[in-house]
Amino acid sequence: MMRPPDATAVVDREWFMIIDNQPVGAVDGGRLEVVNPATGQVVTTIPAATEADVDAAVAAAKNAFDGWRRTPAVVRARLLNEIADAVETHGEELARIDSIDNGTPISMLRNDIRLATTQLRYFAGLALELRGQSIPPPAGGLNYTVHEPFGVVGRIVPFNHPMMFAATKIAAPLVAGNTVVLKPSEHTSLSALRIGELCAEILPPGVVNVVTGLGATVGARLTTHPDVTRIAFTGSVQTGLGIQRQAATDRVKTVTLELGGKNPLLVFPDADLDAAVAGAIRGMNFTWQGQSCGSTSRVYVHRSLWHEFLDRLKVGVEKLQIGDPQNDETDVGAIVCRSQYDRVVRFIEAGTADPRARLIAGGDVEGPDAGLFVRPTVFAFDEGDCDSPLLNEEIFGPVLSVLPFEEYDEVIARANRLPLGLTASVWTTDLSTAMRATRDLEAGYVWVNTSSIHIPGAPFGGFKNSGVGREEGVEELYSYTQQKNVYIQFELGGGSH
Repeated sequence: MMRPPDATAVVDREWFMIIDNQPVGAVDGGRLEVVNPATGQVVTTIPAATEADVDAAVAAAKNAFDGWRRTPAVVRARLLNEIADAVETHGEELARIDSIDNGTPISMLRNDIRLATTQLRYFAGLALELRGQSIPPPAGGLNYTVHEPFGVVGRIVPFNHPMMFAATKIAAPLVAGNTVVLKPSEHTSLSALRIGELCAEILPPGVVNVVTGLGATVGARLTTHPDVTRIAFTGSVQTGLGIQRQAATDRVKTVTLELGGKNPLLVFPDADLDAAVAGAIRGMNFTWQGQSCGSTSRVYVHRSLWHEFLDRLKVGVEKLQIGDPQNDETDVGAIVCRSQYDRVVRFIEAGTADPRARLIAGGDVEGPDAGLFVRPTVFAFDEGDCDSPLLNEEIFGPVLSVLPFEEYDEVIARANRLPLGLTASVWTTDLSTAMRATRDLEAGYVWVNTSSIHIPGAPFGGFKNSGVGREEGVEELYSYTQQKNVYIQFELGGGSH
């Protein structure tokens, strides 16, 4: 089914930030253009916040904190469930907004709606699980621990799942009793602003604030603001390192980072070949234009399966339909913005010029005048790892590299050789191989005989430069609290250690 003729109506309006439950523009009137990456057309504008706007949002969140932290946990949970209901009710609108703003196929974004509501309800259900402990004290005393919120949380989210991240990444902080200032990517802010509007209908003023604008201005001020004691960021390694440095400028802050990956997928000789090929295509997240930090973009295939795997992979990749993101039949949409498109094209051009890289599929681009489309592209490196940037850098685009291997120890060493470790995928029908590989791979999230699936409640996060902290499980909820110990001596003259 082709997109409805009024699909752009969901974005063709005036957009404002949400501060203290009020729609506001930037104090200096600044605006940023919003470009549909599939058409190149400017569809609307958003506020370009200044540092003063961030200060106002933080002040609103700080003022709201005491009342919100004293709101009973069951009430906070009920309100979070109301946000989930609102996201579900407005799901098609939110999916359309993201498809226009982000370029991802509408079918994929409808799934993001389901994932978002599941995560919101999951964290609402954990509201009474923030429990402390009692610790044996001396006679006549009581010692116990409690978990208390930080205060104002700065939450910075990326462009690849705009609505899902905007909705789900506020869940744990809110349940734990914090207030939030949310900063979406300047490339994909519309659904976050819409989430802010929905939250303003449900939550007390100042509990959730949404500020939009450039990272160098808005993100930097949010990170360094003295009243923001807890920062969480999802995005690139380079930006994450910068946030760590900025956060330490004038006070100690708690920072968690979910960063990039150059993730390996290993196909052992006893693997189900058809399933492994399908898993490699799924794991690369071509249906997100490869714009996923968890993408398994390095595929290592045992030499005995090498040629047959490549043949089947080529067929599978070339079946993917690239086109209008608003079309229900589209598999692959547009790259989010011109700068990201140019980056992906540079990697493809480097691969086609490299004699060590053999082009298996794709490699052609539509050109920016026709929309920011890049066909799913596969390169084979017949001689194995080398210094090609295709093998060593996160591209964040629909570009997959495939390499052969001979022995177990060899492929594990090659899979672990980069300073990244977010995800990994193992394909084998041998239990011993599967268990050894899950033990030996340096990654925070490992799949066996599947890929790209997130299990509700399972902790997600990376090793090495792929981040610090875990999200999507109870660990995330606790990460938005500080542990306090309380010791009460209620019998004077009681014992002591």
